[in-house]
Amino acid sequence: MSTPTGTFEWMSHSPEQTRQLGLRLGRLLRPGDTLCLQGDLGAGKTTFVQGLAQGWGAQTPVSSPTFVLVNEYARPDGAILYHLDTYRLTDALEAEILGLDDMLGAGALVIEWPEKVLPALPADRIWIVLQHLEAENQRALRFEGQGARAAALLDAFLLDLQGGA
Repeated sequence: MSTPTGTFEWMSHSPEQTRQLGLRLGRLLRPGDTLCLQGDLGAGKTTFVQGLAQGWGAQTPVSSPTFVLVNEYARPDGAILYHLDTYRLTDALEAEILGLDDMLGAGALVIEWPEKVLPALPADRIWIVLQHLEAENQRALRFEGQGARAAALLDAFLLDLQGGA
């Protein structure tokens, strides 16, 4: 469902649908784009990133970066999709020390648990809230574009989802 505020919600009925949503958005990403994934454990964040990386053109499979903090997924042109998990970080300063600005200069960035490092995040970003619903495989995804590039990216993504692209 589309709303005039740059926000929309989408329902996924399976892990494969969640992956496909990520794949379609990943095809539209450009270096400098930031995606923030918020959701409880098991909400589907890593599944969504698997699709993102595939759509981005990554050559390696996705795994959760919980213990290594950052995974890098390169595509043939050398651009990198950085996958940062801030679950174990205590504040935004730790994220800055990890080199958030450098990551954005070299590729696109997807962050799990972004609420933990909010002050370090760029203002232009897409915020995605994933929520596990009562049915075993259903997920509700809420997309919100914050900033001009994020809003344009979400517009293109929604158009693609609705079959217009």
